[in-house]
Amino acid sequence: MARPAAADRLALSWDGEGGGDGMVNAARLAVFSPVDSTARVDVVVRRLADAIAVGLLADGEQLPSEAELAASLGVSTVTLREALMALRQQGMVETRRGRGGGSFVRAPSEIDVSTRLRLFAVDELRDLGDHYTAIAGAAARLAAQRSLPADVAPLRRSLDEMAAVAARVPPGMIAQLRRLDGRFHIEVAAASQSARLTQEEIRLQADVGPLLWLSHEALGGHDEMAAQHHAIAHAIEIGDGDQARAHAERHVLDAIEHLIELRLGLQE
Repeated sequence: MARPAAADRLALSWDGEGGGDGMVNAARLAVFSPVDSTARVDVVVRRLADAIAVGLLADGEQLPSEAELAASLGVSTVTLREALMALRQQGMVETRRGRGGGSFVRAPSEIDVSTRLRLFAVDELRDLGDHYTAIAGAAARLAAQRSLPADVAPLRRSLDEMAAVAARVPPGMIAQLRRLDGRFHIEVAAASQSARLTQEEIRLQADVGPLLWLSHEALGGHDEMAAQHHAIAHAIEIGDGDQARAHAERHVLDAIEHLIELRLGLQE
């Protein structure tokens, strides 16, 4: 079946410019693939809000027209308008009138991750870890089995960018490192060629990506995280699904264990 025209417009590079790589395009297509036929407004709001939170939709990027976006998501224009209204109320979308007007993305401000961590009980973190481990492991295994050699290039590029930023590590770069970390994991999910796994990875990154990064910050360096990232990418590159899954699962479990330690420390 032919891809909707709106989806073609939305399958752009990570920063919203044309000519992006296939994995980023695949991630954006997962964002704008049709939602469930019974979806309520809140489902559409969540799908778009998650994409904004992780940077798949860039700050200042103009969304397609209501008709195009509704067609891409498979919802009525009434449902989409209600969703956009909710996003405007959350400060994530701005609507401009007149010539050059439309709906534009407004990226949320950086959250206080320590405050957010306090909202999770230890049992909730363990349960979250179980869920995320299953998603990350399945995505990495399928990426190793399904991706072509050229599909690994986006993963390598993200890792190179993280290394370059980490080498400077001024305080203002922490947010950029968090975004690159999230991008890497979403690219792995996109390489699995599963829209549902990619959507779930995006949702998890929006929910807890900054928290997982907090656990690595607490380790006093990024060497361990970088080594795990490279191990995941290498296993995908050589097509070893079992190793890719094992490395991805270990990566998440280590982060959750460190998060639990941090959460227990907040209780003291």
